[in-house]
Amino acid sequence: MFKTAESVTQGHPDKVCDQIADAIVDEYLRRDKHSQVDVHVLGSHGMMMIAGEVISTADFDVGALAKQVYAQIGYQDDMEMFVNIEPQSEEMKRVVNGVTDNVVINGYATSETRELLPRPLVFAHNIARRLDDLRRADPAFSWLKPDGKVQVVMDGARVSAVTILASHQVSISDRDVKSALLERLLIPIVGEQGVQMFINPIGSFTQAGFRGDSGASGRKVGVDTYGGLIPHGDSPISGKDPLKVNRAGAYMARFVAREIVRAGLASAALVNVVYGIGRAMPLCVTASGVGEKAGGDKKDLTAFVREKYDFRPEAIVERLDLLRPLYLATASYGHFGREGFPWEKTEQ
Repeated sequence: MFKTAESVTQGHPDKVCDQIADAIVDEYLRRDKHSQVDVHVLGSHGMMMIAGEVISTADFDVGALAKQVYAQIGYQDDMEMFVNIEPQSEEMKRVVNGVTDNVVINGYATSETRELLPRPLVFAHNIARRLDDLRRADPAFSWLKPDGKVQVVMDGARVSAVTILASHQVSISDRDVKSALLERLLIPIVGEQGVQMFINPIGSFTQAGFRGDSGASGRKVGVDTYGGLIPHGDSPISGKDPLKVNRAGAYMARFVAREIVRAGLASAALVNVVYGIGRAMPLCVTASGVGEKAGGDKKDLTAFVREKYDFRPEAIVERLDLLRPLYLATASYGHFGREGFPWEKTEQ
C-alpha cells in the first residue's frame, strides 16, 4: 500500500507565518500568562500583515518581533509591516472556557515508529529538518536558501520516492544542487536502492520565500498534525493561545492516543473530539484502536477514554501545563513526535 506525506522547511512562506504567529503567542504569554490570543499572519512580496484579536495586559511591538523572527529564519529582505490587532468583541469576552468556535479534533498515534507517528511523515520531517541544518551549520551549503518542501512516498515500509524543492542562490548550478543534496541529504536518510529521487524537478529555484509566493498561517494543518494520513479538521493551531480548543484539544487528543499505544492497548489509536462554541464539555469524544495489540481488529476505546481523561480546555491546560511560552518551537516540523513538549510525555 502506498502512503505519502509532506513536510516543509522553516523558510516555507506558510511556515514563516506560523512561526511569527506562535512567536507572538509566546511573547504575550511571557508577559501575561492569561493572555487570550487569536492572531493570523499573511506575507506576500515585500509585505506582511498581522491581524487578530487579543485580550492581555501585555504591550509590545508586534511588528518588531515579527521582523526579528523573519531574520532568524534566514531572510534578509525588508518587509513592510501592517499590524491590526484589536481586543476581542464584547460577545466573545463572555466565552471564558476557550471554546470560541465549533472545532473537530483528531489525535493519533501509531507504534510503527519511535515517534509514534506515521513512517512517511517521520521521513518527510527528518529530510526537511536536515535541509535546514545543512543551510545553517555547514559552510559547504551556504548557497541554500530557507524555502523548501519535501514529499515522501512509501510502499509499505520501503521508501518509494522522494521529491525535494530546495531554494538556492543564483551562483550555484542546478546540477550542483542536485548532486550535493543527493550525496549529503537523501542517500544518508533513505538510501538509494530502488528509491526514485527528484530534486528541484522544475529546475532552478532562486525566487523563493515571499519573493516567489504568498504565505499564510494555518494553511499547513496536515504538516502540523499527521501528514494528511488521517482526517484532520480545518482549524489552525498556530496563533492561538493554549486555552483555545484548536490548540489544547489537538494536544490532548494526541496525548491520549499516545497513552493508549504506550499502554499496549492498541498498535494505533485514533481519538476524535468535537467541541461546540460556548461549551467547555465536548459534544462528543470517541476513541478506537487497531492492530495486533488490539487483537487484530478495531477496538472501541471510547468508554476507557471518557472515564480517564477530561477534555475541557481548562482541565487540559492544567494537566499539560500549557500556560507558558513554548509554542514557537511547535511551528516547524510538526507539533507532534518530538521531545520537550508536555503532550509528548508519557505519564507514570
